[in-house]
Amino acid sequence: MATFISVPLKKSSEVDLVKPLSKFVTATYPAAEEQADYIRSVEELNKLRKSALGRPLDKHESSLEILLRYYDQLCAVEPKFPFSENQLCLTFTWKDAFDKGSLFGGSVKLALASLGYEKTCVLFNGAALASQIASEQNLDSDEGLKVAAKYYQLASGAFGHIKDTVLSALNREPTMDISPETVGTLSLIMLAQAQEVFFLKATSDKMKDAIIAKLANQTADFYGDAFKQCQYKENLPKYFYFQEVLPVLAAKHCIMQANAELHQSLLAKQKKRFGEEIARLQHATELVKTVASRYDEYVSVKDLSDKISRALTAAKKDNDFIYHDRVPEVKDLEHIGKAALVKATTITPPLSAKFTDLFEKMVPMAVQQSMSVYSQRKAETVNRLVGTMREATNLCNGVLASLNLPAALEDLSGDSIPQSIVEKARAIVQQGGLLSIEQLIRDLPELLTRNREILEESLKMLGDEESTDSELRSKFSQRWNRTPSGDLYKPLRAEGGNFRSVLDKAVQADQVVRERYNTHCEMIALLCKPEAELTAAIPSANPVKTLQGSEVVSVLRSQLAQLEEVKKEREGLEVEIKGVAFDMSSSFLTALAQDGAINEEALSMSQLDQSYGSYSQRVQASLRSQEELLGKVQASHQEFSKLKQSNSEANDREEVLKKLASAHDSYVEITSNLREGTKFYNDLTEILLKFQNKCSDIVFARKTERDELLKDLQQSIAREPSAPSFNVPAYQTNPAPTAADPTPAPRTVFVSSQSSMGRWEERIRGPAAGARTPPPGVARAK
Repeated sequence: MATFISVPLKKSSEVDLVKPLSKFVTATYPAAEEQADYIRSVEELNKLRKSALGRPLDKHESSLEILLRYYDQLCAVEPKFPFSENQLCLTFTWKDAFDKGSLFGGSVKLALASLGYEKTCVLFNGAALASQIASEQNLDSDEGLKVAAKYYQLASGAFGHIKDTVLSALNREPTMDISPETVGTLSLIMLAQAQEVFFLKATSDKMKDAIIAKLANQTADFYGDAFKQCQYKENLPKYFYFQEVLPVLAAKHCIMQANAELHQSLLAKQKKRFGEEIARLQHATELVKTVASRYDEYVSVKDLSDKISRALTAAKKDNDFIYHDRVPEVKDLEHIGKAALVKATTITPPLSAKFTDLFEKMVPMAVQQSMSVYSQRKAETVNRLVGTMREATNLCNGVLASLNLPAALEDLSGDSIPQSIVEKARAIVQQGGLLSIEQLIRDLPELLTRNREILEESLKMLGDEESTDSELRSKFSQRWNRTPSGDLYKPLRAEGGNFRSVLDKAVQADQVVRERYNTHCEMIALLCKPEAELTAAIPSANPVKTLQGSEVVSVLRSQLAQLEEVKKEREGLEVEIKGVAFDMSSSFLTALAQDGAINEEALSMSQLDQSYGSYSQRVQASLRSQEELLGKVQASHQEFSKLKQSNSEANDREEVLKKLASAHDSYVEITSNLREGTKFYNDLTEILLKFQNKCSDIVFARKTERDELLKDLQQSIAREPSAPSFNVPAYQTNPAPTAADPTPAPRTVFVSSQSSMGRWEERIRGPAAGARTPPPGVARAK
């Protein structure tokens, strides 16, 4: 009875992945190190395909592991390469698994430039091999049963996945073996076989008859569903009809029904329902007789038939002689329950336990550019939210300082230093006091000068080369036929102009910080002094201890505590906002693979709204809360001021305390600004050094090009005649005059080129005896 159906594998033609993928890598990734890594990965992918598809595979789990690993790699690589007919075109050819061809013609095959097609066919082979491995298991052992059940469920899930995705993956009619009808039927068959394995396991473990009967009945249902699929689908492969698939499905449907009736009869016997026992055994007998008469060549039911026959004989004998129970009709029997213990495996890559993405680090250039812009957008969003909160905190501190709070509440004695002022002084000293802030101020000009020098040197390199290029262009005119340096350097000059603008703005910001420091320097210095000196520097006033138990003081303190809580929450919110992280590369990769382009703005804004929308609302809520509390604090402070004794000493003391509180807040902000400025200049130095290297590289390339062009021009000019040809006077070509004639004076010709002069002299005087005539264009040695 243990006949199980397995599926044959598809065969693929060889495909060279190395050449087209390497070409794409070379064109897309300029960095030599990245290129080398990715090309090695391409070669590994090509080897993996050959291992998975280029040779016969053993019916072993190691072979299935290779197939699944290749499938996982295809899934991972799909969004990283633009696989399509009009971009990265790779044609995959596969033969129909069920069509074996004929004597006069080959089997059916389909060639498509689609990675989805390749994935579908590879997954089909994974499911087919899983069915073959399961069919090879020894079902007499627990381990064999466990492995068979696992792989039948995997095969069912894989075939089901193909059914759901094949049409969208191919965008055309597939071959019959991977059509939705075929793989849907195969998925049902594999699920039925997995359920049968659980039935065999339950039988082997001698579980209760009620459980075994339900398992068998569910198995019969699964086989019945698969049989119906084959029976009513005219476009299924002929393999299902001319091989043993259809008869085996029909036979197993009957066999599992018979098993269900057999075990349910045993349950009836236990309950002393002897008539029901006989009716079920009779029905089981009819079922196995049907199998024996129609499907005997496919499935043997002799053992099962004998078992049922013996049970039926014994049951009839006992009922005839002892119980005389009425035997009901089959249609009147209670339906047997069902128990499904199997489920198709969900196909979610990676399927391989050993999968490692060969192209894990690969990100296309378009994605890199989109990531860069997204990072800028994200930084702007973070800076906007953080800046808004810091401005609000500074405003709050400024308002409180102007009201001399909380110092005014702590200063009810009129002669001691308020605790808040003591804490502020201590905080400044711990941060280094004036020495620390002055050192930071001294460092800024040096950092600025270094950055300016790097920028100016870079632009000077461009200017010098451009000037030389212009001089040579003016000198050689049309012969200086290369792109003008001025045009070539426009992007670099624009970039340099941006850097100069950034530095100018930084200088202005530095000046604002210095001016603020100069404004509060005296009070900051006072806060840095010992407590005794600080106490002596603060004017004393008449005590106002009568306000200690005042309600308005209590209200003010409560409101100030609430404001402090708002500021603390804001600090935590700032940390949260800066800590938000989201990898946009996967979104950009998916968009690039699907559309061939990335709508960076839409994707980025959508993600930023999703990531920071709630934080923006919390920031606004914090601002509203602060505004409301500050209003209450100002109103309460007016009442507090009315209750205080008003005199010049008290006013002087309060004014000094306000300045000290403001000085502390300014110290904290100035220190933060100076440190941010130091970091800014150091970061900018690295960027400017890269800019300088870029300028140096292009200037060097232009100089090399210039030298080559000059050399060619010099050689070209040297080969040209220096002056147009002319007619030599007749007397210079006549024979030498007789003695009676006067001897002509020696003739001297002045020319601009020594080589030309040599040629002209020889034309006039003729070569000296025994002298060699130099080739044209070669100057005579002096």
